[in-house]
Amino acid sequence: MPVTIETVALALAALWLPLAFFLAWRGVRQSRRAAQLSGHARAIGALLAAAPARPMLVLADRTIDAEANLLRDLGSEGATRFEELGGLADDDRAALEQELAAAGLGPGRIERTVFIASSGRLFDLRGGPAPPPSPPGSVLLWVADCSIAERERARVAGQLAATEQALSSLTQLIEAAPFPMWVRDGDLKLALVNRAFVSAVEAADAGEVVARGIELVEDSADLPSAGAALALEQKQPVERIRPVTIGGERRMLRLVEVPLPGGAVAGYAVDIQELEDARYELERYALSQRELSDRMTAGAVQFDPDRTLSFYNRPFAILSGLEHEWLDEGPEFDRLLERMRENHRLPEVRDFPEWKAERRGWFTSAEEVHEEEWILANGDHLRVVGQPLPGGGLRLIFEDRTEQVRLASARDTLLRVRTATFDNLFEGVAVFASDGRLYLWNRRFGDFWNLDEGWLAEHPRVDELVPAFAVRLVNPTAAATLRELVRAATTERRAEQGRLSLADGRHFAFAAVPLPDGNALFTMIDVTDSSRIESALRERAEALEQADKVRTDFVANMSYELRTPLTSIGGFAEMLQGGYAGELSGSARDYVAAILESVARLSRLIDDVLDLTQGARGDVALERERVDLAGLVRTVAEGMEPQAKAKRLKFKVAIGEGTGSLQGDSRRLRESLEHVLRNAIAYTDKGEVRLVTRGDAEAAEIMVSDTGRGMPPEHQTRVFERFTRFGEKRGEAALGLGLPLTRQFIEAHGGTVELSSREGQGTSVLITLPRGGR
Repeated sequence: MPVTIETVALALAALWLPLAFFLAWRGVRQSRRAAQLSGHARAIGALLAAAPARPMLVLADRTIDAEANLLRDLGSEGATRFEELGGLADDDRAALEQELAAAGLGPGRIERTVFIASSGRLFDLRGGPAPPPSPPGSVLLWVADCSIAERERARVAGQLAATEQALSSLTQLIEAAPFPMWVRDGDLKLALVNRAFVSAVEAADAGEVVARGIELVEDSADLPSAGAALALEQKQPVERIRPVTIGGERRMLRLVEVPLPGGAVAGYAVDIQELEDARYELERYALSQRELSDRMTAGAVQFDPDRTLSFYNRPFAILSGLEHEWLDEGPEFDRLLERMRENHRLPEVRDFPEWKAERRGWFTSAEEVHEEEWILANGDHLRVVGQPLPGGGLRLIFEDRTEQVRLASARDTLLRVRTATFDNLFEGVAVFASDGRLYLWNRRFGDFWNLDEGWLAEHPRVDELVPAFAVRLVNPTAAATLRELVRAATTERRAEQGRLSLADGRHFAFAAVPLPDGNALFTMIDVTDSSRIESALRERAEALEQADKVRTDFVANMSYELRTPLTSIGGFAEMLQGGYAGELSGSARDYVAAILESVARLSRLIDDVLDLTQGARGDVALERERVDLAGLVRTVAEGMEPQAKAKRLKFKVAIGEGTGSLQGDSRRLRESLEHVLRNAIAYTDKGEVRLVTRGDAEAAEIMVSDTGRGMPPEHQTRVFERFTRFGEKRGEAALGLGLPLTRQFIEAHGGTVELSSREGQGTSVLITLPRGGR
């Protein structure tokens, strides 16, 4: 079938219509895609505009593509090339040039902060190779203005540094604090402690304290964390006072718990032991002051500014005659005065209201002290001192001067009595002051020296009195001695005395005595009569001494004269006894024996008398030799035993082991012991005589005791005097020679003789002899 143009046109139309629809549909789709892309572009543009960082594209040839605002911010408005960025510093430009070159060639990254000098702003540049479709070698930089952030960072960094420094300082302060400090966490367990806490609990370090939970206070009645829990509950600091043992010493601490944000609790402990001690001492002091005020003799009372009673002591209650119960109520000033008036403890006045108002004015008076004398109706004398207090109160002090007034009156009376007594003394009395001036004198002092009373009333110095003294003395120069005596008594505090002779024949004994107040007391008494008596007694004593010497010489001469015929009698008697005149009968031999015995006894008495007279003249001669004292005592005892047996006396001898020997005259020692034993036997009628010896390295002792009649005390002081006799006893013992000779011989050896006796109970004599003698 032939193809026609219509057929072809229909075929083409049939083909064009689908294509037209397809093209129309595609056009619509592209339009929608374009609108969507345009919207995305606007959104991206808005995002880029709102982004903190803006892009800058740097091509390989250093051409730049960036917003005009960004170039203006960088101080390079209108720049098209990197070299035209004039706002950059040279250092930043050179470093950034190197980084751009590196990033254009490889995957290098750029991170740099640059400073724009023209605006003083900082920009953070971050970027790397630009992604396609950018040309190769291009670099995309994101530029962010970090000026505000940098300033904020710098501010925050400064605050952080300051905070860290403050925290460090606070930490060091807490660590160096002298008192324990701690922090508790939310569980109220210890989380942090300082050095003082560690030292208080005697731990090794803070870690040990926290790990072991060592508490500062172990209170059995209350948990250590109870204060922290209470502080969290009340949301305010809590204080407690607890005792604690630190370093072995009991201390009192004030514990303070402070709640912190977040549930933690900080705490510290302050040692208040000294404060507690001070409080205790203050209470004790106040109590002691109260007790002291109560023990005072003066009454004290104090009023507050509103004139109410705030304090009083016990003496005030007594002086005022008011009850303690009423005073404890704190009465008002006017009421107290009225009550005292009712008790007659105020002076009698005509206008009591006016008088009371004047005393009320003391509260506001400008004067520091008011003082009055109150004379009460019963004669009591009160001294009242009113002292206004700085705060407006008033203190009153009451002093009872009644006794002082009475004593002053009595003193005046005593002074009058003293003056009258001084004027009637037999002694002349004068008192000189420390400067030598006459202070006090009596009438007789002026009479002795014939001094004018009116002149003495001018209180002359002792230098002025010396010429007046000199004209009255036998030796005028002796008047200066009186001045020196007064000076010695006043300045050197030395007492002196002496005698004066006046030209009228009178004699005075004087004395200068220092007084406790620094003055000197000068006294003089007329001793004319006693001087005469003393002179007479002295002459008599000299006569007696001369007579005693004559008697001693006479006895010595007579003893020598008696010894010659006695020797002849003894010699002839011995010849008769020996048979030179023929054989004697029995009675004749007895007579001759009696003669020889009497001759021996008389010879011994003459020797004793000679020894006494020689001792009186100091002529006792000793022969020094070693003496066996124990043997000597034994020999003497054997010789005296027959005499004791003749009187039927018990004679006991005890020679101690320490008797030993000594240096001395054996004959004198034997005679001394014989005299003592002879006296003991002679004056003992019954009983016993005891001889005991003992000794040590220094001395030996011989004790002779008897049970005889003894002697009264007045005789014991005279038994060692020569020729002293007591009673009617006869024999050698009654001659008074034995004990004086014994004492004389023993003292010549450097020893002592002591006698003790009780009447009716016996006598004992103790002889002490040194080993080496005198």
